[in-house]
Formats: sequence, structure tokens, C-alpha cells
Amino acid sequence: MAYENNNQQERNNDSIFSKRLKAGKRRTYFFDVKTTRGNDYFLTITESKKRFNDNGYDRHKVFLYKEDFNKFLNALTETINYVKTELMPDFDFDAYNHDYSDSREDEQDSDAIEAVAAVRSEVAAAAAEEAPAPSAEDVDKW
Repeated sequence: MAYENNNQQERNNDSIFSKRLKAGKRRTYFFDVKTTRGNDYFLTITESKKRFNDNGYDRHKVFLYKEDFNKFLNALTETINYVKTELMPDFDFDAYNHDYSDSREDEQDSDAIEAVAAVRSEVAAAAAEEAPAPSAEDVDKW
């Protein structure tokens, strides 16, 4: 039976700094700086993956303490460089330098793209007919 101190759990849920990294449609990483009872700092790295069969998430956490920051970073960097240079030297890792957004952002982006396309069509049609182009007010409506 696991025992958790609710006060400590609440304190650890309050991040001093947090960074979210979307990595695909179903996976997100969270990097959170938290504080201990003794006002010391540590890092939690959480992988959160959306389950296929329901609306829940699977979460895995790594706790990283300040005395291990440099060793962890050096080992991670060395491991990644090994994969990049020794195992996959011809692979274009830069091709994956894009951010994933959630579905609401995707919808907003899609709406914005459609609005810009509509304004461009109006401008092209106006130019073809040598009619006056839409005003700035018309563009702002989109």
C-alpha cells in the first residue's frame, strides 16, 4: 500500500516554471521546476500519452535533482549525438523541427488560412476586372 503525504503532493504540483512540448498528436512532454520542503529545486519530466481505447492518458514521470543536472544533460547529449552521428548519420533530424498544436489551434489556423485565401481571391478577382480591391475594413472583417 503506497502512502502519499497530501500536503507534499499539493506542494509538488505547484510548478515554479513549466514548459510543454507537444511531440505528435498523442504525446506531450512536460518539464516542471518544483520546490522541496527545504526550498530546494528539482525537475520533473513527464511523458503523457493519450490512450487509444478511451479518453484517458498514461503518464510517466522522471524526477531529476540538481546534483544530477549536469550528469543527466551530458549523458543525454552524448546518447543523442551517438544516434545522430553513428547510427543514423544520413537521417535529416532537422526535418522534424516543427511544433504540433492541439485541435483547437489547428481549427483556428485552418479558419485563418481560409479567410486569407478568400481575401486573396477577392483581390485577384478585383484586379482581373480592374475593379477596386477590397478595403482594409473588408480585410479586417475576415
